[in-house]
Amino acid sequence: MDKETILKQVRQYAKEHHKPKEYEPGDRIHYAGRVYDGEELCNLVDASLDFWLTAGKYTQEVEEGLADYQGLPYCSLVNTGSSANLLAIMALTSPLLGDRQLRRGDEVITVAAAFPTTVAPIVQCGAVPVFVDIDIPSYNINPELLEQALSEKTKAVFLAHSLGNPFALKPVKDFCDKHGLWFIEDNCDALGGEYVLDGEVKKTGAIGDMGTSSFYPAHQMTMGEGGAVYTADPLLHKILRSMRDWGRECSCAGGQDNLCGHRFDGQFGTLPKGYDHKYVYSHLGYNLKATDLQAAIGAAQLKKLPSFVQKRQQHWQILREGLSDLSDRLILPEKERGSEPSWFGFCLTVKEEAGVTRNQLVSHLEQNNIQTRNLFAGNITRHPCFEPLKEGTDYRIAGSLAQTDRAMKDSFWIGVYPGMTEAMLEEMIRQIHQSLMGKGGSHD
Repeated sequence: MDKETILKQVRQYAKEHHKPKEYEPGDRIHYAGRVYDGEELCNLVDASLDFWLTAGKYTQEVEEGLADYQGLPYCSLVNTGSSANLLAIMALTSPLLGDRQLRRGDEVITVAAAFPTTVAPIVQCGAVPVFVDIDIPSYNINPELLEQALSEKTKAVFLAHSLGNPFALKPVKDFCDKHGLWFIEDNCDALGGEYVLDGEVKKTGAIGDMGTSSFYPAHQMTMGEGGAVYTADPLLHKILRSMRDWGRECSCAGGQDNLCGHRFDGQFGTLPKGYDHKYVYSHLGYNLKATDLQAAIGAAQLKKLPSFVQKRQQHWQILREGLSDLSDRLILPEKERGSEPSWFGFCLTVKEEAGVTRNQLVSHLEQNNIQTRNLFAGNITRHPCFEPLKEGTDYRIAGSLAQTDRAMKDSFWIGVYPGMTEAMLEEMIRQIHQSLMGKGGSHD
């Protein structure tokens, strides 16, 4: 049996066994989910039949396709979005960066209203996270507070686009340029978003020195697990590839040898002259590569990404319009000025005038089969993982985190993923009205 016959059967199997389930009233409405068809399954089977178990042809296809989508020359695929964040931060510790190298005790400005793996790599490399408050309803950093967070130890700014809403990229980039700071965009929740910078439309994640993505099933596209780091800087790209691939000096792909033609004639450190270049290590790195099985799924998903982004935007708008009459009880989300977000979720903050607490509203939704999520860590400094850390030494808080704490207490979000139907969106709108307005609610 040839491969094409097998793949034809896979397509038929996908039609019969992987059809999206039709929504019926009372079904669970998840905040996110996989959206796929026979193409993903065919790619996955194709990769498995080749049995190339590490990074291969599909990895190269995704790296080149994603770089092109972002408008950047370089992209490195990794095994998870968390690894992407780790790799981006660790790249800044490379001695190849000279005076701009991130060293122990140096500071990185970020926010506490974050997913833990935006903050964890900063601590893990020995740097000091400096937390700045957010703004509501953007749920992103308040850029007016950046200057007060600055110190002589500041080396970088590392921020996520919260729930897909771009943070104020121009003032943040201007701040970094002014003070000679590295700028990393955690783009894991925002792939496909756009921002107008100095009159030019750019993709989120393509404005900083590096951008990161996650391809967990909840995100804009999925590989099951997976992530990426992309950049326009050739030196950063070299460092990223080295640290991703065990820290090695050699840039040959798996299965390749001696592309440079100097495998056995170089001099590195105090190694014997001519030591095999494939086994020279310029960094203390990792093995963070994705497998081609993951990348095979990503290659099919990348082709669907524009339509996925459009669906997310449409669903967000339906929720925004359907809940607009509740603005006296809820703080509704607003997109950043000059941006076109690729929404990850629809965030709401419960006002005191609502007559219910966040927990009461969330409890009502969950009891009615609508899945909700808090704004990630809320305030990461209040979690058990920070108990061993000493404020002022291991981390620093610049000013107050009052808005961060408010989001931790009063905010939650619901989904907008492409697999949602209008009936599902209307049910979420109806149940929120019912919780806040009782049986007399306008959407009852």
